[in-house]
Amino acid sequence: MIGRSTPRRRATATGALVAASALLAVGLQSQVSTAAPQAEPDPGALSVKLSPSQRAELLRDAEADSSATARALGLGAKEKLVVRDVIKNADGTVHTRYERTYDGLPVLGGDLVVEESPGGAVAEVAKATAARIAVPSTSAPASEKPSKAAAEGSTAPRKVVWAADGKPVLAWERVVGGTQEDGTPSELHIVTDAATGEKLAEWEGVHTGTGESMYSGRVSLGTSGSGGSYTMTDVNRGNHRTYDLNGGSSGTGTLFSDADDLWGNGSPSNRQTAGVDAHYGAALTWDYYKNVHGRNGIRNDGKAPYSRVHYGNAYVNAFWSDSCFCMTYGDGANNSRPLTSIDVAAHEMTHGLTSNTAGLRYSGESGGLNEATSDILAAAVEFRANNSSDVGDYLIGEKIDIRGNGTPLRYMDKPSRDGSSKDYWYSGIGSIDVHYSSGPANHFFYLLSEGSGAKTINGVSYDSPTSDGKPVTGIGIAAAEKIWFKALTEKMTSTTTYAGARTATLSAAADLFGADSVQHKAVAHAWAAVNVGSRPDEGGGEEPGDNVFENTDDHSIPDPGTVESPITVNRSGNAPSTLKVDVDIVHTYRGDLVIDLVAPDGSTYRLKNSSWDSGDDVRASYTVNASSEAASGTWKLRVRDVYRSDSGYIDSWKLTF
Repeated sequence: MIGRSTPRRRATATGALVAASALLAVGLQSQVSTAAPQAEPDPGALSVKLSPSQRAELLRDAEADSSATARALGLGAKEKLVVRDVIKNADGTVHTRYERTYDGLPVLGGDLVVEESPGGAVAEVAKATAARIAVPSTSAPASEKPSKAAAEGSTAPRKVVWAADGKPVLAWERVVGGTQEDGTPSELHIVTDAATGEKLAEWEGVHTGTGESMYSGRVSLGTSGSGGSYTMTDVNRGNHRTYDLNGGSSGTGTLFSDADDLWGNGSPSNRQTAGVDAHYGAALTWDYYKNVHGRNGIRNDGKAPYSRVHYGNAYVNAFWSDSCFCMTYGDGANNSRPLTSIDVAAHEMTHGLTSNTAGLRYSGESGGLNEATSDILAAAVEFRANNSSDVGDYLIGEKIDIRGNGTPLRYMDKPSRDGSSKDYWYSGIGSIDVHYSSGPANHFFYLLSEGSGAKTINGVSYDSPTSDGKPVTGIGIAAAEKIWFKALTEKMTSTTTYAGARTATLSAAADLFGADSVQHKAVAHAWAAVNVGSRPDEGGGEEPGDNVFENTDDHSIPDPGTVESPITVNRSGNAPSTLKVDVDIVHTYRGDLVIDLVAPDGSTYRLKNSSWDSGDDVRASYTVNASSEAASGTWKLRVRDVYRSDSGYIDSWKLTF
């Protein structure tokens, strides 16, 4: 990258619209739960089940109105909206997810979700970027165009606008095929600046994530055929099919067939057994999305992906790929432990859901949220399945014994138990492997569902800590899963971070249960317990509305230059000696920023200096001794960008007295 005499930037930018995803990186008294009493969500806030024709009609309507929607959102003349998905709630609210183009070029990181009220008015917009999409020119010198990679399966570069990491730039995106170290297929996306050739981002497009089954006992399967000729084709679930790759690594392989419709024998030596588990897991996941969330398949179009088992030789992994729209499973070490348990199958299929909804880019904090989403909804599928051979739990991969010592792959109650995952959010978490940065979100979901402390659920012992040592009371998985699903499909975008996930889930909880509900407060408590935001009642015994003041308006930060965001406080007496300032700033390079709190009388309190900092966004809590200041008046957050080339905005900030 081009150097400059300013604080050092991160060497490799991260981020992208995810293409595909996967699973791996390598004596208490029994009680049911300490969750709070259940309350039913607002029926109007739940999505309705759409038939393929109903969904197609909504998509056509949105496409026909896309130009008017673009104008209503204040988009530029060269920008167009391309409809990607649509969800309708029972009360008539419609959430439409769009990609953007600029002068005919795809805008990576430009996706947005528009929420329209039953009357058709725009009620809310969630954007992957707040930056205005514009580049000086869409022409790129021929000498700057990357040549097509020689690797098998590579694609020719395509010209795009890269907007996922701050100021939009003209870029080239190419996909290089090949094989990863563990035998997983590779679809490596590389984005380079069209003017300078600097690499802006790269991400892997394929990521690791009545029969007798190996893990679930005797199960019913959706098959088709008659008269001595049957296949693993589930006509009641979008024609989902399961294939035997026979050790291959490409193509679909052979569709499983059988003469008597009795499949497998529970042993990995029988090739049908792995197919039974994969086919069963896909059916459970399909039913879960349809019956619990009203979604008719991954794309909500009634069409199922397909499954492939017996991939490679002793392949210890499983993955989802957008390019084949399929789930693929290896047979594990010594070809004796196929990675086809319920939670693994649900995990992989959920990557497909994420790709076709929020599109969380598979790097940085959004990559961790992508992985966590697959773990979270896999746990929900497992609980909903209620299979006595594989009971619901908050453990990931406990059946496949991938470590060879009988322990799960991941733990949701205390993620660090696996030796690598993180229990709590911290400012550098976006720089680690996404399978480990998923920890805080998994932990959040467990706390939201079951609460903190020691307990035993379905025979499994848990003991979940909190970052601040304060307890959390759970609301039950039935409420928690609806909150996460609604946030994923209606509120999150490709660039959502942990702070953004907190905002999205709070909004989802408010829609479902009300802004003053136990569930809404529990979401705030659970996020605070993993160090994302603060407790809803911090600052004394007063109600939050009396001691917390917040500005959620976006304020663009000049590059370079200064911006101020105001908060008006109506409160008697002086500010406390422990005035808490929570800051949420989206920026491509945090080292450029100087941040001050400005009191009503003009006094300033330095919160952050510019520094040699390799991170990007600023999401932090500061404590200021402001006891000499009158509380009443207008307080300001002053942010100064001291160097050129990086950009961003104040997303929100608040004062807690």
